[in-house]
Amino acid sequence: MTVTPDLGAQRINRDDQVEHLRRRIAEVSARVGSRSRGGVRADTAEPESESLLTIPESLAGRLPVALPRGTAAVLTGARSLPLSMVAAVTAAGGHAAIVGQPRACLLAAAEMGADLSRIAVIPDPGADPVEVAAVLLDGLDLVVLDLAGRVVPATRARAVTARARQKGCTLLVTGGDWPGAQARLDAAVSGYEVIGAGATGPVPGCGRIGRVRLVTRSRGRIPGLARAVGG
Repeated sequence: MTVTPDLGAQRINRDDQVEHLRRRIAEVSARVGSRSRGGVRADTAEPESESLLTIPESLAGRLPVALPRGTAAVLTGARSLPLSMVAAVTAAGGHAAIVGQPRACLLAAAEMGADLSRIAVIPDPGADPVEVAAVLLDGLDLVVLDLAGRVVPATRARAVTARARQKGCTLLVTGGDWPGAQARLDAAVSGYEVIGAGATGPVPGCGRIGRVRLVTRSRGRIPGLARAVGG
């Protein structure tokens, strides 16, 4: 389900925006059904495969560890990194949301294998995108939040991070900092693979980019995370 509500309309105030999102996320939660984290007892440990966020196959050998569900992470650099994570999560049957990225390329996500029916897109979350993201944490597997340079107070970041951990939803933050983030990933483009440009190699003006090669650097409080890898 791809949702693109016009939350920036002047006639809708902030409370109406939040209530609208709560109704939307309730619809998604109902579809998730037994996969909802709310139905799991606090004293019941999830299998390791269920407690880790699904990552793109292209990153499987390049990230030192998978991100645990409920992690708050800051992503910088190439925008294809968070988009590929959205694709991987939804292709595996999860639900994701992209908040505050009006230029997010869903075509690219689809080419990465994303299930667009499992992605909620909120291009204009209004003046408080953090509140919108906090609502979406309930029932989803992954929320990508672009801060557009906004500064988030440490106390508020801790509260939202705790909610993400409680709901088992991973929060990926772009376009700014997130105090207390458990992981920080940076991706830089190191090259491209062009397809359809001829058998002898790339020809200027011909073909299209079939794959982007990234150098990924990671650090944080997750054991074994600090590492720089490429590919």
